[in-house]
Amino acid sequence: MSNTVIVGAGIIGVSTAYYLSEPSHTLAQSIHLIDPADELFNCASGLAGGFLAEDWFAPSVAPLGVLSFRLHRELAEAHDGKTHWDYSRSTAVSMSGDSESAIGGSGEDWLRDGTSRARAATEPTGSEGLQGGEPAWLARGEGVSVEVISTKGSVAQIDPWKLCEWLLSKCKERGVHVHNPAHAISVAKDVRDTLSSVRIREKDGVETDLPCHRLILTAGAWTPRVFRTLFPHSPAAIPISPLAGHALLVRSPRWTAAQGDEGCHAVFATDTLGFSPEVFSRRGGRIYVAGLNSTMERLPEEVNDVGVGEGEKMRVAVERMRGVGRRMLGGEEVEVVRASMCFRPVTASGRPLLCKVPDRVLGDGLWTRGGGDGGVFISAGHGAWGISQCLGTGLVLAELVEGRKISVNITPLALATW
Repeated sequence: MSNTVIVGAGIIGVSTAYYLSEPSHTLAQSIHLIDPADELFNCASGLAGGFLAEDWFAPSVAPLGVLSFRLHRELAEAHDGKTHWDYSRSTAVSMSGDSESAIGGSGEDWLRDGTSRARAATEPTGSEGLQGGEPAWLARGEGVSVEVISTKGSVAQIDPWKLCEWLLSKCKERGVHVHNPAHAISVAKDVRDTLSSVRIREKDGVETDLPCHRLILTAGAWTPRVFRTLFPHSPAAIPISPLAGHALLVRSPRWTAAQGDEGCHAVFATDTLGFSPEVFSRRGGRIYVAGLNSTMERLPEEVNDVGVGEGEKMRVAVERMRGVGRRMLGGEEVEVVRASMCFRPVTASGRPLLCKVPDRVLGDGLWTRGGGDGGVFISAGHGAWGISQCLGTGLVLAELVEGRKISVNITPLALATW
C-alpha cells in the first residue's frame, strides 16, 4: 500500500484528498492532510471571492478551467451545492467609463499590471440569457457603462469557505486523517534511499513519523518554504510569490437573501478609486468586495499570523474598500460582516504549477517509488483562480499521483527548468 501525505489543507489540498479517496481509488485511511493553521481555511481558500468561470483562461490553462467548471456544476447538482455551499448561476458585467478597457487580454497578466479580470472574459453579449443583465443592487454614475461580458451558463458563484468545509467533511467521513495544527518538518528515506516517511510536529511539540511514499505539496503561498524545509539539498527553486489582497464581506439593503434565488452577479469595475474592484453578490444576502492588492506585504512565517491586522495601513485599506461598497451600492452605508487580508500564490507566467517533481532534483540522493506508487508532487500558484480551478486541479492531481490517465493536458503547467 502507498501512503500519501498532503501538506496544505486549503482548497487545493482538500479537493485532491476528496478525489484521491473516492471509492475504488486510494484507500482513504492511507491519506494524511497536514496543515499548520489553528483554523483551517482562514486564509486565501476560505476568504476568497468564490467566482467561477468556464472560459476566462489563457490557452495553457483553458483545459483545466473548463474541466473544473464542469466539476463544480456536477458536484453542486449531485450534492445540493445550492444549500451546502451557496452555488448559484451568475452573470458577469463590466462597469467602466471606457467600455473598451475591459475587453481583450490573455487573462495571465491582470495581477501584474493592475487591470481587471474582465479583460479575460469573452466578447460582451448584452443582456443575453440571464434575467436582469445589470444587477439591481448596482449603482453607476453618469457616463459609466455597464455591459454583460459572460455568456449564458459560463460563470457561477459559491461561498468558498462552505465548499472547503463540505469537502473536508466528506474526506473525514471516508477516513482521511487530518492533522492540524501541525508542521511537516522533514522527510526520511529507507535503506534503498527511497522516500519512506514525513515527520510532523504538532502544536504541543510532539513529533510523529507518518509513512509516506507519495508526497503532495499544496501549501499555497507557503509552498516554496515547505519544499525548502523538506528538501534542503535540492537545487530547485519553486517560483511562487505571495500577493496580499484585502477584501470585505458586507450586507446592503439593496441585496437580500430572497434576491439570491434569481441568480448572482459579478461586477468588474476598471476605473474606481485607483484600483480595479471586484464585487460579487452571493446567496444569503451578502456581497464580497475585493480587488485591492499589494505586493509590499511580506508573507508571514506562519499562516496563523495572517489576519486583518491593525494600525493605519489596515484602516486605510478597509476604508478604501468600504468606499467602493458605498459607491457601487448607491451611497448606502454598508454593514461590514468581515474584513480580511490573505496571501494568494502567484507565478510570473500567471500559470499554476501542477506537476510531479523529478527525483533528480530532490537532493540528498533521495528517490521515490515508480509508477503510481510514489513521487513528490506540487500544485500551487493559481493566483485569483484557485477556487475556480480547485476541483479540476484536485482531480488531475489525483490522477497524476495514482498514475492514471490525465483528464486534460497539463504539460504547460510543469516547471520548464526541470
